[in-house]
Amino acid sequence: MIAAGLMEPSGLIEQGGPLVWVLLGLAFVGVVCVVERLFFFHRARVNVGNLLTGLSHHVRRRAFAEALHEAARTPGPVARVAHATLLRYYLPRTDLRDVAQEAGQMEVPAIEKNIRSILGAALLAPLVGMLGTLVGMLETFQKVSEKGGFTGPAELSAGVFTALVTSIIGLTVAVPLYLFYLYFLGRAKRLVHRIERAGIEMVHLIADAREEEEFAPFRGEVAGAKKTAKPQKDPVG
Repeated sequence: MIAAGLMEPSGLIEQGGPLVWVLLGLAFVGVVCVVERLFFFHRARVNVGNLLTGLSHHVRRRAFAEALHEAARTPGPVARVAHATLLRYYLPRTDLRDVAQEAGQMEVPAIEKNIRSILGAALLAPLVGMLGTLVGMLETFQKVSEKGGFTGPAELSAGVFTALVTSIIGLTVAVPLYLFYLYFLGRAKRLVHRIERAGIEMVHLIADAREEEEFAPFRGEVAGAKKTAKPQKDPVG
């Protein structure tokens, strides 16, 4: 009967002591951070290849206003880095590379936000649970010593079970939070890689388009000279 009552959620909370509320607080913080990260990475989802293809068409036509509009209406940090690079399309290649790198670095804190909080809750939960178990075991053996070492098996097992409640809750909180931490860590690394790729390709697209426009008249003159040039005949020996 005692074990059945303790196995109920309300019984676990009541019998676990004040540290159970600490564990519930860690679980609440972890759940809030997990939900926030899920929404963030869902909004940040974008096909980098399709985005760069669409922007490249505008850049090659020197239609930077259309490219800026397309980058601005696309959500996510990848599009923001592309937009920041397009805003300074007139800069040389080296300066554009610095602009793209700085814009990418500005997005890193938002990408890593709350991930460490999830890890902290996952690491603290089992420690708090172990502390609660040790405190509960100490109280149980203290009661046994107060009774002169004479106590029934049912009372002793109930005390030990109560002491283990915090460890059970702590591990229940820690395991899923740590799995979510690994998941978000992988998502963050992949997103940073996409940002770096988008920044590098945008720099090359803008710089190459500008160089093609600058050297277009020269290429035309060279092509015209080749067409008008007469072939020389070999002298007859």
